[in-house]
Formats: sequence, C-alpha cells, structure tokens
Amino acid sequence: MQTDDRPLAVGGADARWLAFVMQLTYCLLLGSAMIRFLLRHSDENRAPWVIALAVALTALYFLGPRAGRGATPWSPVRLAAWFGGIIALWAPLVLLAPSFGWVAVPLFFTALRTLPPRAAYGLIAVLTAFVIGAQLQLSARFDIDLVVGPMALSASATALFIYMQRQAARQETLITDLVRTRRELAATERREGTLAERQRLAMEIHDTLAQGVSSQQMLLRAAQRLWEADPGKARGHVDTAVSIGEHNLSEARRFVHDLAPTDLAGGGGLAAALYTLAERESGERLSVRVHVDEAGHGPLPELPELVQSALLRIAQGALANVREHAGATTAVLTLTCLDDQVVLDVADDGRGFDAAALPEGPDGMRGHGVPAIRARLKQLGGRLTIESSPGEGTVVSAAVPLERREG
Repeated sequence: MQTDDRPLAVGGADARWLAFVMQLTYCLLLGSAMIRFLLRHSDENRAPWVIALAVALTALYFLGPRAGRGATPWSPVRLAAWFGGIIALWAPLVLLAPSFGWVAVPLFFTALRTLPPRAAYGLIAVLTAFVIGAQLQLSARFDIDLVVGPMALSASATALFIYMQRQAARQETLITDLVRTRRELAATERREGTLAERQRLAMEIHDTLAQGVSSQQMLLRAAQRLWEADPGKARGHVDTAVSIGEHNLSEARRFVHDLAPTDLAGGGGLAAALYTLAERESGERLSVRVHVDEAGHGPLPELPELVQSALLRIAQGALANVREHAGATTAVLTLTCLDDQVVLDVADDGRGFDAAALPEGPDGMRGHGVPAIRARLKQLGGRLTIESSPGEGTVVSAAVPLERREG
C-alpha cells in the first residue's frame, strides 16, 4: 500500500483514457438518475432544486483538473476547494434525490487520481457512507446488500485503481532502467572503442614509427662516428636514415586513415611486402631473408586484407625485437599457407632467452612487441608460439586460421 502523500496517478494515455471513461460514466449515472427523478417527482417542490444542483455539480465536475502527461497539476488548496465544492453540491443532491448517490462512482476515481492517498481514502469512505444512506432511503425495508454492495464496490474500485497505478509505476521503472542501461551500454561501447583505437595506434606506432626511429637513431649515430674517418660511408648512413624517415611518414599517414601498410599498397600481396621489408631491414649488422613455403600446398592464395596487414605488422614487430634485443646477424621470415591456416615464422640466430620467463604485459623483457603481436592475433583468432633458449636463437611463430579451401 502506498504511504506517501503523492496522488495515486496513472500517467500518459492511460490517464486520459481513464478520465474519459469516468466522465462518460458520470454522464450516464447522472442522466439516468435525472430521468428517474423527473419521471417520478417532477411535480414536487424539490424538483427545481434537484435540477439546479445537478447542473451546478456537472459544471463544477467538468471544470476539474485535467488528466494526462503535460497537464498542469493543481495546488493542494485548489484541489481541496474544488472537492469541497463537489461534496457541497453532491451531498444535498443525494439527500433530495437518493438515486443520485451512484454518481459517487466516478468521484471515487477522481479522488484517487488527484488527491493524496490518505485524503482520497477518507473521501471515498464519506462518499460510500452517503451512497449506503441513499440506498437505504430508497428501500422500503433494511437490506444488508444495500450496505455491503456499496462498500464492496468502493473497495474494489480503489483496489483496481491502486493495481493500475502500481503497474504503471513498474512499467515506468522498467522503461527508465532500459533507457539507463542503453545509455550505459553506449558509453561502454564508446570506451571500448576508444581503448581499441588506442591499442591499435600503440601497436602501429611500435611496429612502424618506433621501429623506424630506432633504425634512424642507430644509422645517425654510426654516421656521426664515421663522419671524419669515412665521410662517404657516413653520408650513406644519412641517406638510409632519410629513406626510413620518408617511409615512416608514409606509414603514419596511412595508419591515421586506417589504411593498409605502405608495403602492401603496391598490390603484390603479403609475400611481396615481406620481401620489401626484408630488403629495408637488411644491413651491415643484420641480414634478413624471406622464404615462402608453397611446397605441396599450391601457390599462395589471396589472403584477407586484415590478415595480410596483421602478419606484416607482426613481422615488423618481431624484426624490431631481433634488431634491438637479440644481437643476431641473420633473421629468416618464413610464410607458410596450409589448408586452414597461414603461419608466419620469424627465426633469428641471436642470443636467445628463456621463453618460459617471458612476461605477458607490456612492461616485460621485450617492451610492447610481444603483447602487441598477441593482441593482433587475438583479434583474428590466431595463436602465438615462441621457442627460444639462451644462446640458441629464437623462433616466433604466428598462426592465423583461414576458411578451409575446397580441394
């Protein structure tokens, strides 16, 4: 049972519909009572008073507060004055013509809709008492049904309205929760999208820009050391650094616009891009070779763009780790396409490390490289395998599943 002082209101279209039904009920009950009175008592002295009171009551009733969403609520004082006028007109009308007692039925709902619960319950009790008295006055003898009937009617009407109000409140709560959930979901999706984009940019920067800047730094330092002893060789290092800078600029423009890597833009596919990468990464300290394994599996098929881009970035990241951490002289990129997956192996003859001790996070032994590779493969449903031991080099194997080809 509601215990606060707010009206037991049903909002929106339901309120307007209920108000219309109650107004129609009022007109039917008042009209039938008036017809009954005029047919039986039109020649009595009280007839003018009954007609005047019925007209005044009807006018005041239809001047009451409107129902529905957007209707301006009345102040408690104004409501009290309005209901006081209703009772002041209806009570003497019932005393003069008891058949008008049933007009209390639409007044029940009006009280429940506009008054605070306690005031509405008290008013309904008063109205019910008047209805019982009117029915007993019309009856030639006492009948218990004339007492129980109006009481049952008022109790049922009140319970029905409270049920409707609670259903409307539950529906409004559900709608509010749904709207809030949708907003929270949209905010979560935006946050996830932001984090995914940050992760993408972090991986792109590590695999391209950071790798290129690292190479430029090494070349420029070498040029600085050789500038006086061997100017020609020093200028060669500077020219190579300039070339890397141009490539980095092109990569930055492309991944900002979410395009394929520069090495894939030539149209030769992943194999051609790997050869270009190997040529660019090869130098005095590191020799990079590429092997495309097509034995027994036919020519390399056209791979999805996302797979090509991811594997090329993985190769770039792996070579960056080789150059910065392995101390290797040779690295081999092996691309193998099976019926249901494509595998890229990056092997080096460097110092190696304990693969079992390699941490998962970005703050581990090899910076962002390995976590970035794992993240790329996770997006494609692939897996990463690292085989290494101290003094025996390292093999990084990235496998990406493909749709099975029909043979």
